[in-house]
Amino acid sequence: MKKTLFNHDFYFSKETVDLGQTDLSGLEKVDLPHTWNEKDGQDGGNDYYRGKCFYLKQFKKPELNDEDLWIEFEAVAMSCEVYLNGKLLATHEGGYSTFRVDLTDELKEDNLLVVSADNDRNQRVYPQSADFTFYGGIYRNVYLLTVPKVHFALGHYGSQAVKVTPSIEGKNARILVEAWLENGDTTVTFVTDGQKKEVVSKDGYAKAEFIIEDVHLWDGIDDPYLYEMKVSIDNDERCVAYGCRSYEIDAQKGFLLNGRSYPLRGVSRHQDRLGCGNALTQAMHEEDIALIREMGANSIRLAHYQHAQYFYDLCDRYGLIVWAEIPYITMHMSEGRENTISQMKELIIQNYNHPSIVVWGLSNEITAASAVNEDVLENHRILNDLAHRLDPNRLTTMANVFMLETDSPILEIPDVNAYNLYFGWYVGVLEQNEEFFDEWHAKYPNKPIGFSEYGADTNPDFYSSAPEKGDYSQSYQCVYHEHILKLIEERPWLWCTYAWNMFDFAADGRDEGGKHGQNQKGLVTMDRKIRKDAFYLYKAYWSKEPFIYIAAKGYKNRNENKTQIKVFSNQDEVSLYVNGELLESKKAHRVFVFDVELNGHIEVKAVAGDLCDECEFDYVEQRDLSYVLNKKAAVTNWFDQDELDESCFSVNDTFGSIMADPQASAVMDQMMAKMTASRGDVAESASQNPALQKMLGRMRLIDLLKQAGEVDPETVKQLNRILQQFKKS
Repeated sequence: MKKTLFNHDFYFSKETVDLGQTDLSGLEKVDLPHTWNEKDGQDGGNDYYRGKCFYLKQFKKPELNDEDLWIEFEAVAMSCEVYLNGKLLATHEGGYSTFRVDLTDELKEDNLLVVSADNDRNQRVYPQSADFTFYGGIYRNVYLLTVPKVHFALGHYGSQAVKVTPSIEGKNARILVEAWLENGDTTVTFVTDGQKKEVVSKDGYAKAEFIIEDVHLWDGIDDPYLYEMKVSIDNDERCVAYGCRSYEIDAQKGFLLNGRSYPLRGVSRHQDRLGCGNALTQAMHEEDIALIREMGANSIRLAHYQHAQYFYDLCDRYGLIVWAEIPYITMHMSEGRENTISQMKELIIQNYNHPSIVVWGLSNEITAASAVNEDVLENHRILNDLAHRLDPNRLTTMANVFMLETDSPILEIPDVNAYNLYFGWYVGVLEQNEEFFDEWHAKYPNKPIGFSEYGADTNPDFYSSAPEKGDYSQSYQCVYHEHILKLIEERPWLWCTYAWNMFDFAADGRDEGGKHGQNQKGLVTMDRKIRKDAFYLYKAYWSKEPFIYIAAKGYKNRNENKTQIKVFSNQDEVSLYVNGELLESKKAHRVFVFDVELNGHIEVKAVAGDLCDECEFDYVEQRDLSYVLNKKAAVTNWFDQDELDESCFSVNDTFGSIMADPQASAVMDQMMAKMTASRGDVAESASQNPALQKMLGRMRLIDLLKQAGEVDPETVKQLNRILQQFKKS
């Protein structure tokens, strides 16, 4: 097979084009990968362009010697039509998977390829409601494939048409390899580990078995050893990397890799970045994997869709264990069942050979905006059965929204479960996270449970000496993750844990935390230029590389006479020097806290053996408001209330008690509508969830307002005055 990159000299149009036009000069010339939402999908306002756009390319017929010509698209978002010389050749629905089209019969000497890409709203193609931008475009590579008449099946769900299934038998491994052909049968040659077998295919199918003695296991980040399977026919060849490993998930022991305890401690990842949307280069994928490895993670949840094959390859190569999933997310669509099935087929068949993948994710927070009815349950049963039929050797899972009751029938469908919990950020207090898991573990001792999402938004410009939920400060993000990391370390039976998120990502419906169009829960900024303090906290817990880091370096100007300095390190003892003099040496676990007098300018150095880190701080008379999101609230103690009439409602009452009163709840409905609108479509739909209302009901209104962060103090005072008009019953 000859594979030719076909990315250059396309023409782009947002307007409908003539499928037979020959003059393309009036259109915008672009190279692939390309998305039309790289700017408007990241600027906030939830108004990015969603619709059908067109890509056109003129090309000469390649020289074919009794060969066929196919075109391969690594991804087109979200729905696609492919035309050659005015004729519709193929459609594809699903914006994250590879598909191919046979061009052979419609080729002329001069050809016009037209590809429509459509990310418009509909009721059948996922995703449609989620907290991230649905970029449109041909955002991954395109290739021309020249193949002999009898060739490996290019129409086999976008896969390599070679399937390798290793199974461990003591010190050996049995390798079953299968191959699919198109347009006839021939001799298929299989070669691996120095062994060779030849098989004549029948009805386009061939298989062989090998035994690898004293097998070298693929053993996670410690030793990600890969074998190669070479499969060839006349003038066509496939080289498939595969790994031999076993794993299990136990309710008491957690995740085990090759028979040993190997808790999955990792991050989730969205594929986009600032300025280029989802049209990433290989170098960008490599930078992402390098940052994740630097932090010391051993696993990645690739949310919420199929990622680039190159990234899965990197995970194989570096031993990062993967949770892979389809974009069946947030809102169940009664007309979308077939699309969930087709996306699951492509996800599994295209990614079957990756040893890094251990679970197939059926859905994510699907009950956030949908009830658990029979249609939702049936859709999940179908997907679960399909996954096991296509891949009997891997487990299924799903990420459940934190409002879902733990006795819901949907939890009985996948092999293992996990929850997305945001206690201590969206609702409740941090301690409710461990309460939830401890209650689950006690109630369901034979059911594995994982922590599929957790996180807190932070703007890297913001700091606080008294961090609290909702201030978007790096200081609170560290407090939050310090708590969660301790929770995780004390519960090895959590089979997986994934910080949300490794990188800030685009969510055009968001407008909060001092930035437009971004979810800022990342440990690294969206442009990958700033590692937030919490990144180094994780490095202290997970990395095997000795290191030391002084947190909050950017919080240089402080107006307290005694300030707290945190040092993150994976060393046992840290010494802090102030202006060249030893202040104190401390032994601690990952987080070292020092109280330091601050009366002017100080130079600080943290030392652990040969490691050191240093920075400077200054005392200032007035609080530096550049570190604060809500600058009005910073200079006005807007939560101090005048004399309150306790017989009437106030911001000190619980949200639930206020909502139980018809008059007071009418006021709250208006306020909540404004608050959720700034957090995107998902927050708006989830706000109607009864379980969420129940959780919010236990919180004081004043605490909810604090978390809103950007609410004007005068608005809060006015709200309190209004509530004081309503008598409690």
